[in-house]
Amino acid sequence: MARLRSACQSPQIMLLAMAFIMPLTFSLWTALLNNFAVEQVGFTGREIGILHSLREIPGFLAFTAIFVLLLLREQVFALLSLLLMSLAITATGYFPSVVGLYATTIIMSMGFHYFETVNQSLTLQFLPHGETAHFMGRALAVKSVASLLAYGSIWLLMGQLNISYSAMYVIAGSLGLVLTVLIWVVFPQFEQHTVQHKKIILRKRYGLYYALKFMSGARRQIFMVFAAFMMVEKFGYSVQQISSLFLLNYLFNLAFAPRIGRWIGAVGERSALLLEYTGLIVVFSCYAFVETAWIAAALYVIDHLFFSLAIAIDTYFQKIADPADIASNASVSFTINHVAAVVIPALLGFVWLESPSAVFLTGVVFAVISLGLAFVVPRQPTPGREMQRIL
Repeated sequence: MARLRSACQSPQIMLLAMAFIMPLTFSLWTALLNNFAVEQVGFTGREIGILHSLREIPGFLAFTAIFVLLLLREQVFALLSLLLMSLAITATGYFPSVVGLYATTIIMSMGFHYFETVNQSLTLQFLPHGETAHFMGRALAVKSVASLLAYGSIWLLMGQLNISYSAMYVIAGSLGLVLTVLIWVVFPQFEQHTVQHKKIILRKRYGLYYALKFMSGARRQIFMVFAAFMMVEKFGYSVQQISSLFLLNYLFNLAFAPRIGRWIGAVGERSALLLEYTGLIVVFSCYAFVETAWIAAALYVIDHLFFSLAIAIDTYFQKIADPADIASNASVSFTINHVAAVVIPALLGFVWLESPSAVFLTGVVFAVISLGLAFVVPRQPTPGREMQRIL
């Protein structure tokens, strides 16, 4: 009991608890989305592209979080965002139409993106520099456990017991609501050591960080939108097969994410990002021409593992940032991350109708640009040493 009371006084434990809830609900929404959209709503590549562009609009507007923080503490804002996301997921199955799915997706996305923005800010504020990468690796492992539970529940309840889409959405959303309220009751309001700026701040010396975030958002959309959609449309994966693929993804994350965090802390952000972007160039090139279902699935797992290295972008920023800038720049960076994300899914959705390969070759171009930026990341970033001289 004493150990439990002590855990409830730890902001790190609270962050891990919130990190558990988000994927428990969002992973189920993601895993069901393509099959629900195709089977229940009749989506094609065009509609799925539009949906994901709409889903990213709240991410593009993430900078508005800094204004909400004039009224709410960051911890309260994070919990309210989880509640909003869970409510929208609960309602998703009851609106099986194009407009209905668009509407519930936008509301869900508001909660998701505000939570991710504030959660990133709180993590960078509560953790000392030397522990952040390792902690983020642990958080990825916790998220993997939650995602495994979500995908396992799909396999059991839909595959074996024939539970409907709407019932699955209700189960996931309701569980998210209950657990979020429990966190609200159990954990105290934690004090933040540095008073955060409550205005939008853009600094020239953070330019490389902004560029890395922008390209990360562009690449991630191709992975999240079109790689998964290819599995359903091109290779005919069922919802149970998609869930099994996602389960495999997160088993790898559970096994390797803490090690990845420690490795980034040991070798530095520059080496981690160079490895990630080199790997993604190869993976996206293979996506463009793959014709075998199991090879496509293997690429998807490898792709997901490479994206775990992206935590190096945030630890790089923590090392170069003024501590009072963290909350403001968490909001700004999420907006920058989603500038391309608002446009790319809808635009590439039309390209997909003509040539799916061209979509993935576009991802190769994005990864090459990112690789060039990674060479500018210094081996030991500090305030005043934000970029590496090439010449």
